[in-house]
Amino acid sequence: MASSKEYLYFILEQLSELDGITYRAMMGEYIIYYRGKIVGGIYDDRLLVKPVKSAISLMPNATYELPYEGAKEMLLVDNVDSKEFLTKLFDAMYDELPAPKKNR
Repeated sequence: MASSKEYLYFILEQLSELDGITYRAMMGEYIIYYRGKIVGGIYDDRLLVKPVKSAISLMPNATYELPYEGAKEMLLVDNVDSKEFLTKLFDAMYDELPAPKKNR
């Protein structure tokens, strides 16, 4: 099931206090970038983020879910209604995220 544009726009609005939030549509889902680094994505109308230490510490009870068959597990963000929490989460995760790969 593809994610809805309405859910994408809701998440983008929740992250609107952060500079550098972008996204890319990918096979009916959306990859979310923060200042050029992949933070996670929207899969089946769920916000999933990479399981880096800061995300795990901010969401110790988060469930691990597969974004799609064959992918690595990611953390499900339950608290998407809190702009403050999402801003804190993305800021905390930024330094732990891998740098974007350079295209040849």
